[in-house]
Amino acid sequence: MANEQVFIADAVTTLGYALVDIEREGRGLLRVTIENTNYEQPITLTDCEKVTRHLNYSLPIENINYERLEVSSPGLDRPVKTVADYIRFAGLQANVKLRVAHAGRKNYTGILQGLVSGDPESVDAKLGLLFEAANGEEAMLEFTLAEVDKTRLVPVVDFKGRKS
Repeated sequence: MANEQVFIADAVTTLGYALVDIEREGRGLLRVTIENTNYEQPITLTDCEKVTRHLNYSLPIENINYERLEVSSPGLDRPVKTVADYIRFAGLQANVKLRVAHAGRKNYTGILQGLVSGDPESVDAKLGLLFEAANGEEAMLEFTLAEVDKTRLVPVVDFKGRKS
């Protein structure tokens, strides 16, 4: 799996995109999530087709097995995977699920605070989430990347521009 991830990341980067995530699902599904290196520019269907064509030809050559390949954009509820992602998305609302409960909870929703302490390259880098505690007061959850099961941004949809 590690060689597979490195190969796919290199292939996606060569095509001018950034790799967000790789997932293996049931029945041979290989899901690759990409984004533009210019984060302001959304991924289009043409971008997904370009990466799909490239991977459909190159994965069999590298003996990476899959039955179905799905290439997509991260979507509105984008996964947050790296320390750089936590820093980049600081100030946005996210759902954080921890591997082991902190104070009796595994699931938190709050505002990402990015890097709280430590070196961003270190496995011990502390990340933060400002959330509302059970007593209604704001509280800060500090955690490392290793403690996180998954984090996803909370989608923000603005319908104010639409006329009825």
